[in-house]
Amino acid sequence: MNMNLNIKDTFNKELPADPIFENTRRQVKNACFSFVSPKQTAKPELLHVSPDMLGELGLTEEDAKSKYFLNVFTGNQAIENTKPFAMCYGGHQFGNWAGQLGDGRAINLFEVEHNNNHWALQLKGSGETPYSRTADGLAVLRSSVREYLCSEAMYHLGVPTTRALSLALSGDKVLRDVMYNGNSAYEKGAIVSRVAPSFLRFGNFQILAARQDIDTLKVLVNYTIKHFFSELGEPSKETYIAFFKEVVQRTLKMIIDWQRVGFVHGVMNTDNMSILGLTIDYGPYGWLEGFDFGWTPNTTDIKHKRYRFANQPNMGLWNLYQLANALYSLIDEAEPLEAVLEQYKADFETGSLKMMRDKLGLIKEDESDRILIQELEDNLQLIETDMTVFFRNLSRFSTEKPLEGLDIIKDAFYVFNEITGAIEDRWNIWFTKYAERLQQEETTFEERKVAMNQINPKYVLRNYMSQLAIDDANKGDYKLIDELFNLLKRPYDEQPEKEEWFAKRPEWARDKVGCSMLSCSS
Repeated sequence: MNMNLNIKDTFNKELPADPIFENTRRQVKNACFSFVSPKQTAKPELLHVSPDMLGELGLTEEDAKSKYFLNVFTGNQAIENTKPFAMCYGGHQFGNWAGQLGDGRAINLFEVEHNNNHWALQLKGSGETPYSRTADGLAVLRSSVREYLCSEAMYHLGVPTTRALSLALSGDKVLRDVMYNGNSAYEKGAIVSRVAPSFLRFGNFQILAARQDIDTLKVLVNYTIKHFFSELGEPSKETYIAFFKEVVQRTLKMIIDWQRVGFVHGVMNTDNMSILGLTIDYGPYGWLEGFDFGWTPNTTDIKHKRYRFANQPNMGLWNLYQLANALYSLIDEAEPLEAVLEQYKADFETGSLKMMRDKLGLIKEDESDRILIQELEDNLQLIETDMTVFFRNLSRFSTEKPLEGLDIIKDAFYVFNEITGAIEDRWNIWFTKYAERLQQEETTFEERKVAMNQINPKYVLRNYMSQLAIDDANKGDYKLIDELFNLLKRPYDEQPEKEEWFAKRPEWARDKVGCSMLSCSS
C-alpha cells in the first residue's frame, strides 16, 4: 500500500551517503546525508492536513483519514522501498562559522513527482539524527503550529516558501526552556510534515567547501543544477556562474517579498537559506506590527539586531557572499562572482523601489518617488503605526480629499490621540504630495484600489493570532488552527465575516511571550 504516491527519490540515490548506519552524533565526512529512521511516536494524532498539498502530491482527503497516512507522516511507518535520511550541512550562525550542523530534527522521507512537479517530504520533530548535537530532535506543539500555519500563509501571500502537508501530535512530552532562562517545562510534542521541491541550503555547499571536499561539492552542485536549474545546461564553469546568479536573483526576490508584507525571518543564518530562494525554517519569525526598521522578533538577536527588518536585504547579500566563497573552488575566478554580488545591490534598489511604488498604487516612474517614499517611511515611525492596516486602508485614499487621508488611516495608529500639531502637519503635507503624485497616473480610483489590495494583504499571521491558536490547542481545541488556516488562504480578500482579524495587535499581546518575544526554542 503506498497511497498511490509516485515516488521518485533522487537525493539519496544520486548523492554520496554516510557509510555509518548507527544513529550516533558524529562528524559526517565525504557524504551529503546519513540514513536514519524517525523515532516511533507514543500515540500520534493528526490535527490538521492541507487539502491543497494533498492535491499537489496526488493524494485524496480519503487518504489523509487512513491509519497508514497517520503512521507515515508521524514517522511510525516507512513507505515500502523508501530510505529516510538526514542531510549534512554547515553554516554561519549570527555571522560566525559553526561547522557541521545538519538536519538535527528533520528527517527526509521520500520524493514524489505529480503533475510535472517534484516534491521532497520531510518530518520536523521526528527524533534525533547524527546531526542533533546535544538536542533530542523533537519539536513542540507551539513551534509546530507556527510553522504549519505560516508556511501555508506565506504561499498564499505569493512569497516563495516551503510548504506544509500535515500537523500532528506525537503523544510524547518534550522538555523545553521557552525563554532560555532556566525555567524548563514539559510541552506537547508535535510533528510537521514539510514539503518543498528541495530542502537544500547554502550550508550543504559550505560544509563541503570548508572541509575542502571539492569532489563531493562538485557532485552536489551538478545534482542541484540537473534537477532544479536544468535550463542552465550541462555542468561547466559558465554553468556554475549562471547557477550562482540564479540563486542570487531568487534570494533577492524572496527578501523583497518579505519586506513587502512586513515579514521578519528572525534567524537568517546560512543554514536557514534555501538554495531555491524559498523561505525555510519558521522559527522566531514575526510580522511587523508597528512599522519599525529596527525590529527583530528573536530574543537571541535583541542586543545586536543583526536580523532586524531593515537589515534583511543586507543579510541576504552577506549570506550570498558565503555561498560564493563555497562555490569559488569550482570556478577559480573571483570576478564573475563579485559582479553577480554587485548586481544584487543594484537590483535590490530597483526592486525595492518598484515594490514600494506598487504598494502606493504608482505605475508610472517619477524621480520624486524616492523622496515621497522616504518621507512616508519617516512618518510611519513618528508614532507607533501598524504596517498592514496602514497600507491596506491607504487604498481608500482620494486625490480629491487629501486632508481626509489621516482619517482614512487612523485605525493604523496605536494611540490616535498622539497625532498632535507637528505630527498631524507632517502627515497632511505628505498626503498632499501623494495626491499630487497620484494625479500623474492614468488609473481610476477603483482600478488603483483593486491593484493596491492585491499587493497589500489584509490578513497576515500576526504572532498573537498564532498564540491564541496555540493556547487553544494546548487545551485540546483545534478549531482556531483551522479557522486561521482558511482565513490566510485568501489574505488579499475582504472576507467581511472575518473582520475581527483585520486589527492591530491587542494591548495584552504587547509584551506577552510568543506574541512579541520569541526565542529559537522549539
